[in-house]
Amino acid sequence: MLQLEKVDVCYGSFKALTDISMTVDTGELVVLLGANGAGKTSLFNAISGLIKPTAGEIRFEDKTLNGMKASAIVSSGVVQCAEGRKLFPQMTVLQNLMMGAFVHRGDRQGNKKRLNEVLELFPILEDKAQQPAGSLSGGQQQMVAIGRAMMSRPRLLMLDEPSLGLAPLVVKQMFETIKQINSLGTTVLLAEQNAFAALKIAHRAYVMENGHLVMEGDREAMLGNEQVRKAYIGA
Repeated sequence: MLQLEKVDVCYGSFKALTDISMTVDTGELVVLLGANGAGKTSLFNAISGLIKPTAGEIRFEDKTLNGMKASAIVSSGVVQCAEGRKLFPQMTVLQNLMMGAFVHRGDRQGNKKRLNEVLELFPILEDKAQQPAGSLSGGQQQMVAIGRAMMSRPRLLMLDEPSLGLAPLVVKQMFETIKQINSLGTTVLLAEQNAFAALKIAHRAYVMENGHLVMEGDREAMLGNEQVRKAYIGA
């Protein structure tokens, strides 16, 4: 579904990503592990078209994403839920959700159907629909951010640090919802520092350090890898 071949990304003279080659197959939930500054967000932004790779190729299904506008990439089915939520705090929850449907604004019936599906995933958002998004708790704001991304009808959903800053109980609920989204047919690429929780729901994982992919494997291999456990799980 998604394939990266020898992708580099530079910010001026600084090389943020070097020789990145990876795949995400249809229906998978793949985790990208790495500390702050490892390059996870740069990788997501390159896939999303927010920054341009300086080398290599990014393909999604039968399309080369290099050079495509970010809006066209979203329309093709690749949707990013950014780190830090990036909500419009003064706008209502419903308005924030509907911003995600902008690329499908001509399909009112389809958007109404998708909104109902999002509210089934996050029932509390129906009660909060007319409240300013900025008035919600951190966990509820993350629900809005994921719900907004789902309104874009992703076939590949990229989630950048969705557990960041959330209470442990909320983190558990968030990962259960991500697993549910995947089980309902959406392919997921998840960037996370909470390695143990992420690996428990993942099919496969990549480890990124200093802009390089240094390791990959399935869930069992990663959970059993001493280096991964010491660096990311604390065991």
